[in-house]
Amino acid sequence: MKPSALALLADRYGLTEHQRGQLAAILEELAADELAPTTVRDPGQALDVHLADSLAALELWVLDELVGSAGVLTDMGAGAGFPGLALAVALPRSEVVLVESQARKCRFMERVIGAAGVANARVLCARVEGWRAGLGGNDVVLARALAAQPVVLEYAAPLLRLGGALVDWRGRRDAGEEAAAASAAEKLGLRLAEIRHVEPYEGAREHHLHVYEKALETPLRYPRRAGVARKRPLGC
Repeated sequence: MKPSALALLADRYGLTEHQRGQLAAILEELAADELAPTTVRDPGQALDVHLADSLAALELWVLDELVGSAGVLTDMGAGAGFPGLALAVALPRSEVVLVESQARKCRFMERVIGAAGVANARVLCARVEGWRAGLGGNDVVLARALAAQPVVLEYAAPLLRLGGALVDWRGRRDAGEEAAAASAAEKLGLRLAEIRHVEPYEGAREHHLHVYEKALETPLRYPRRAGVARKRPLGC
């Protein structure tokens, strides 16, 4: 990684020297921990694939409108901590919940949070479908490489407050999946607000952020019990 690469990323989003240091600590933990739950651990690659890709969400209106000063964000299926951990650094006045069902990944994220001093992030080791305390309490829900979009919508909708939004990281656009997602969204009280093409780093050609707003209350039967959404996706 070039010495200036992290500085350029921090400058792109107006981050402070302290925030830059936190991002550097995250990269160091990824590189040093052989048990990190990701194949991308090299600092140069991780800067692009994990940090820059996560911070691209700061280009969306929804982050300014809903959590510019404060708010609650939940990263569903957080894995190694992205995008939620990077956004927690960038949005220090917001509360960020990293929901992950695998204990090994939860332990890794907790180590990174401690090493980087990200005081506004916490790990919830649970299945997202079973997180009853989170229902209706989130301004923004995040999902990156989690599941087919109708499944992501079913997980996210019950967690959002009215007026809140889901940001779903996707690659190349797929007309069939988008049609299925539109059908699922209608059942869940969501509406598509934006599909933003982003280029978080050089060479990232087919990266899109799909933003859904919660326009109506989600029917109480959602989310269905654990595993059902993946087996029988809405709209498919």
